[in-house]
Amino acid sequence: MPDRLFLGDYTYSSWSMRGWLLMERFDLPFVITRISFDDGAVAEQLPQIAPGRTVPCLQTEDGAVIWDSLAIAEELATRHPLAGHWPSDPAARAMARSICAEMHASFGALRAECPMNLQAAYRDVRPSEAVLADVARIETLWGLARKRHGGDGPWLFGRYGAVDAFYAPVAARIAGHGLPVGDTARAYVAAHLADPAFRRWRAMGIARGEHLARYERPWAKGVWRGPAPLPARAIETGTSENDLCPYSGAPVTHLLETGGRVFGFCNAFCRDKTVADPAAWPAFAALL
Repeated sequence: MPDRLFLGDYTYSSWSMRGWLLMERFDLPFVITRISFDDGAVAEQLPQIAPGRTVPCLQTEDGAVIWDSLAIAEELATRHPLAGHWPSDPAARAMARSICAEMHASFGALRAECPMNLQAAYRDVRPSEAVLADVARIETLWGLARKRHGGDGPWLFGRYGAVDAFYAPVAARIAGHGLPVGDTARAYVAAHLADPAFRRWRAMGIARGEHLARYERPWAKGVWRGPAPLPARAIETGTSENDLCPYSGAPVTHLLETGGRVFGFCNAFCRDKTVADPAAWPAFAALL
């Protein structure tokens, strides 16, 4: 059995997003078990993997349980040394680990006042001084990483690493709340919003359609600031170009239409996550 990753809601659970990116973005095999935040305390939903009590929580194929995202990053790097979670250069690696640890332990105002909500793009937000101070510190860290180790790539240390997985939800918060940042930070946020893995995670949240009122904020909403997805819609009838689901290989039962073409999937979730952002899914993009 592959590693099993226990996750919360795709739209709101920033920590879950980090855990998923630490697996997905590095091509590691895993399966998912979802935990609903509306079904009681997370710890009570994880009795089979004690002492795990939070999401994300990783149960490895050999039975180990890792229930902290920073510990997950380090354990995955140990178990999969060629995956590239950390920079190979010692100075860059030390800085990347320090930046991850600061993200893991800091920025309380940003977390509290600007929760991640991947289905909302707020307008006219008036951030507190504490939030602006958090953002300023984040910009400092990002700027130093890019200046010292960024090279030509869009990520903090050139190629995508664990540090980028940790800051993906921060980028989502900045974008979702329209927080003011400079050119370097704005480009880094844009890289996350355009990243296909980020977009797949967001698309799964849209497909699930869960809305948790406690994460909403009283600001006016506008248009999501990431790339506009290809137009697509679910349909009830039609002739699919494909006989098998591009994800599972199972027979087609649910249909979508995009650009006048019809494609099929094995269930509503496979269809709906594709409707949300067709080009983010390599298996479906291959059909196109």
